[in-house]
Amino acid sequence: MQPLMQVPLLDLAAQYAPIRDAVVEAVTRVIDTQQFILGSEVNAFEAEVAAYLGARHAIGVSSGTDALLVAMMALELGPGDEVIVPTYSFFATAGCVTRTGARPVLVDIDPVTCNLDVQAVRRALTPRTRAIVPVHLYGQAADMTPLLALAREHGVSVIEDAAQAIGATLDGRSLGTLGDFGCFSFYPSKNLGAAGDAGLVTVQDDALAVRVRMLRVHGAQRTYHHEKVGGNFRMAAIQAAVLRVKLRHLEAWTQARRRNADRYRALFASLTPAAPVQLPVELPGRRHIYNQFVVRAARRDGLRDHLRAHGVGCEIYYPVPFHLQPCFGDLGAPAGTFPEAERAAAETLALPIYSELNEAQQQYVVETIAAFYAPA
Repeated sequence: MQPLMQVPLLDLAAQYAPIRDAVVEAVTRVIDTQQFILGSEVNAFEAEVAAYLGARHAIGVSSGTDALLVAMMALELGPGDEVIVPTYSFFATAGCVTRTGARPVLVDIDPVTCNLDVQAVRRALTPRTRAIVPVHLYGQAADMTPLLALAREHGVSVIEDAAQAIGATLDGRSLGTLGDFGCFSFYPSKNLGAAGDAGLVTVQDDALAVRVRMLRVHGAQRTYHHEKVGGNFRMAAIQAAVLRVKLRHLEAWTQARRRNADRYRALFASLTPAAPVQLPVELPGRRHIYNQFVVRAARRDGLRDHLRAHGVGCEIYYPVPFHLQPCFGDLGAPAGTFPEAERAAAETLALPIYSELNEAQQQYVVETIAAFYAPA
């Protein structure tokens, strides 16, 4: 194995360096206008990202969490309503349901993709179900075709949690444009990352789009005239300006991540074919954009510690499913209720996959893993 090399989980400085001048110019443009909230910069970004996604409406908001929350508020979810969500995701997926007063109904995941199990969704439906929230985890589509058919059959809404999936597609259609709402995060670590918090809601229905735009400014269509109780979910103009610069590079970055995923597969096959590490599977018809490259590994915690000790960044997404979180104890789902999610929480590990990652770094990552599993 090579001498110690530093391979971070994500290197935002490497991404920023070649676009620095354009980003600085964009931020300076906003500062010179002194128009910091919504306005023309946000309008321009909304139009550009709507065109990229093929969405009828794209509405900039303050974060990915707020995108989910405002979509749920637009459906007027509240006490007595149920919303089906996977028990394995980032906290906001279920947390936002609770914030509306509705009850999250947790379901297990598919072991291959870690996305929600459609048959589990079918079993969880009740007359109180108002919405289903499929999460396109790690950047690959959930099983949307049967899920959308199920939702139509039962008259429930679909809110796509596409926080990790901008640019991912299912049969050529952009994720976030298949359901009633698509919710995106532009947290800095995402494939399209802002210089802070920002998010997006995509909507196909004109009336729902009007409602989301109203709710993001405290439920007002005219200043100081409030038709609904909304929130402060406005996108900052500086974030829109940064995102406009980065959006122009997103396809190239996505292709680089996909090439890196292919290179990992080749390196694992050649350097350590017997290692007890399962690589992510990209299913037919689904364009995976690899927000994370998540493997499933034997002795996962030991491997994580070994990688970090040898300079390789890695992370667990996610170590504790929702049903085992203290704040959801009242849902009555003890350990063992959702075995696939619990197994994923014990086995998954994200490896570096960012677009600037080079072949030598990837080879070092795989060699470091091979060394961990080598016979003593």
